[in-house]
Amino acid sequence: MPFYLQRGNIPHKRHTQFRQPDGSLYYEEVIGAEGFSGISSIAYHLHPPTAVARVEKPTPFDIQYVEEPQLIHRHLRGGEVKSAGDWLTGRQYMMGNADVRLALCLPTENMDYFYRNALADELVFVHEGEGELLSPLGTVKFTQGDYVHIPRTITHQWHIAMNKPSRFLVIESYSPIHFPKRYRNQFGQLLEHSPYCERDIRTPEETAPQQEPGNYEVKILKHGQLHSFFYEFHPFDVVGWDGYMYPYAISIHDFEPITGRIHQPPPVHQMFEGHNFVVCSFVPRKFDYHPLSIPAPYNHSNIDSDEVLFYAEGNFMSRKGIERASFTIHPGGLPHGPHPGTVEASIGKEETHELAVMVDTFKPLQITRGAQAVEDKNYIYSWKTTR
Repeated sequence: MPFYLQRGNIPHKRHTQFRQPDGSLYYEEVIGAEGFSGISSIAYHLHPPTAVARVEKPTPFDIQYVEEPQLIHRHLRGGEVKSAGDWLTGRQYMMGNADVRLALCLPTENMDYFYRNALADELVFVHEGEGELLSPLGTVKFTQGDYVHIPRTITHQWHIAMNKPSRFLVIESYSPIHFPKRYRNQFGQLLEHSPYCERDIRTPEETAPQQEPGNYEVKILKHGQLHSFFYEFHPFDVVGWDGYMYPYAISIHDFEPITGRIHQPPPVHQMFEGHNFVVCSFVPRKFDYHPLSIPAPYNHSNIDSDEVLFYAEGNFMSRKGIERASFTIHPGGLPHGPHPGTVEASIGKEETHELAVMVDTFKPLQITRGAQAVEDKNYIYSWKTTR
């Protein structure tokens, strides 16, 4: 995160005595990443966060990729993925590599446990639904169009509104997720040319600490397994915290598009970055205003990256046969571009109302059997000019 936050009660100096009303010490916890060189926050608990009552045998929780040649354009009909489970058990992984993996989640129930991803940051695009992300550092409310970022190691719980359907695109990153460096100055502040600013970031709302002892299950993802730890005290018993590491939300609708006289390249849509991948937001915008401009994107070859587009809303003028919640995967090594007839059809158009999330990876992606089950096998032939 680019700025410092403080919530609740904390001592004047870190790592010093901080006592409860009965004279006992609060329990300090440093929550951080990248050793002690990355961002961190310091939380103060009513009870020791280490008080484990029991541990159960871990269960496998890993992705099984399809072992087959990957050099092919793909269309995955994400709208055919079925609703099931909760925030974690309902995840259906579509693709991934050594840096990042993508899943769709359409939960039908809420969690009765807590979750900590000790392996990856999670960036979640809320395609449908609304609710609250609960954490020891406060509550983040979310609604349709939001990105919710949960840094790894933060215990949390998703509460979704049960009176409407939910669909989430889950991006798990094995490296920290940041705002692009070119949008920030040397102090981390977002610059004037950034397509969003700190005012758009919704930080955790302060909540009262949970004090009741009990038997609280926290499922921790690590080493391809889910480890169930049962704690004596509620994990959200924090009276105060400060630092740079916390969950937050920012809406795709607050991304201000960058336009020009001629067609702008995909990097102008970038919103986040991780190691070996970027996340871009395509939002409603004015088309190019050169008198001879062609609004449709030009044909291009992805030399160094696989390009994934998740189509959220709108009519995508360069694509035919794409549905809401579809994925397209255009791998490095193959040229791709507008479908036949869409270039001419785009000329003279003034604006687009499309909404999409793009993930460009700099290592090849593999798909899962779940993705293969919803794949449009004819997509590779959709550029044919003869029938």
